[in-house]
Amino acid sequence: MRPATDALIVIDVQNDFCPGGALAVPDGDAVVAPVNALMAEYRTVVFSQDWHPAGHSSFASSHPGKTPFETVDMPYGPQVLWPDHCVQGTEGAAFHPDLLDAPAQMIVRKGFRSDIDSYSAFFENDQSTPTGLHGYLQSRGIERVALCGLALDFCVNFSAVDAARLGYKAEVLLDASRGIDLEGSVEAALAAMRQAGVALV
Repeated sequence: MRPATDALIVIDVQNDFCPGGALAVPDGDAVVAPVNALMAEYRTVVFSQDWHPAGHSSFASSHPGKTPFETVDMPYGPQVLWPDHCVQGTEGAAFHPDLLDAPAQMIVRKGFRSDIDSYSAFFENDQSTPTGLHGYLQSRGIERVALCGLALDFCVNFSAVDAARLGYKAEVLLDASRGIDLEGSVEAALAAMRQAGVALV
């Protein structure tokens, strides 16, 4: 069992990010078994859940003439346009059926504001609107966070970098994470995490 000051943060292990889903991460369901095993080692376990309203501004379908994986400029910066995914209340937004959800003491829903996307479990993509996760971890006396899940190069990456920025000792568990890899985004994410002081385990 890890020290009480350690927390496991499981990022977006949802049906739409697994094979057959609307925004499937290659081999995404391979994270389920290692995540289930890891949770037994931590007293504090948090899940994040992508939770978009229909017609979210990050969906390509909300931008006439645009296609998925194009980039547009939003008030908070560049935004990749995604296929419609993880729409609130849909089967795609649900956690993978084999993921054990009982160990999670908190579920952080993100991306529910229609005009801004949220990759990180700590902040919306404007880098300033908090999700509440930091306050929760502080109240539990957490000093070190281990992150895993989907997708390594987006939501895991942004969450880990924010964790380090907030002063946590952050590590990403690569065996329990998988990436989308858009034009080298996995290598870029690994480099960004190293630069931020995140340990890649």
